[in-house]
Amino acid sequence: MHYRNGREAKNGDRVLQIGFDGKLTVGILHDAVAGNDYCNGLLAPPPHNGGACLIDCLHADDVLALLAEKGLDKRPAGK
Repeated sequence: MHYRNGREAKNGDRVLQIGFDGKLTVGILHDAVAGNDYCNGLLAPPPHNGGACLIDCLHADDVLALLAEKGLDKRPAGK
């Protein structure tokens, strides 16, 4: 199991998913099964940790722009 950038995926990872609509979903990966990179696993909402310190945050659109600069904004072709 691997993410878009090739990093190995593991249940329990904190992830950002880029949806077909271009929106980001944040969650904890669970129930993913080895051997499949597509439609594999579920995302649980991350635990709420209180307030946001804005100096430590990035807007989702800015994260998507950074990913586009690295060519990670497009889904890889199927196998």
